[in-house]
Amino acid sequence: MESRAVASPEGSCYLPGSLVWEAMGAALDEARRARARGEVPVGAVLLWGGRILCRAHNLREIRGDPLAHAECLVLGEAARRLGRWRLDEATVVVTLEPCPMCAGALLQARVPLLVYGAADPKAGAAGTLYDLTDDPRLNHRLRVVRGVRAAEAGQLLREFFAGRR
Repeated sequence: MESRAVASPEGSCYLPGSLVWEAMGAALDEARRARARGEVPVGAVLLWGGRILCRAHNLREIRGDPLAHAECLVLGEAARRLGRWRLDEATVVVTLEPCPMCAGALLQARVPLLVYGAADPKAGAAGTLYDLTDDPRLNHRLRVVRGVRAAEAGQLLREFFAGRR
């Protein structure tokens, strides 16, 4: 288990490593829910004040909605619950590296810290294929912690896609 603390570049978001580990566990539970529903197994949680505020998993197939990625769903739910679009005290924990759409949504919401599990070599936009999270041309950046419980997250994805082939 990862035990070191995690903080945003500005120091506005400090998390003990045990909280990050547990939050990824909750995101993995969401990914398993997605898999059980026939969705690509990606789960996300949004932390606010050191606690899980909301959680979601992919619902693209069920909703017929290309925007129903786990990250976008937790951002939308958090904005509704908090009554604000600026989520500048949030941490988003997701099982798979965000795609360009989701990385853009995180930036637009001003999320300071992203934690992800498995890297995505085909669509990852937080450092693997692209890096929208640290692009100096944009007006916001976010700190990224990569590879938390990556083996578990990757295994869920491999099993899901192996069953589809």
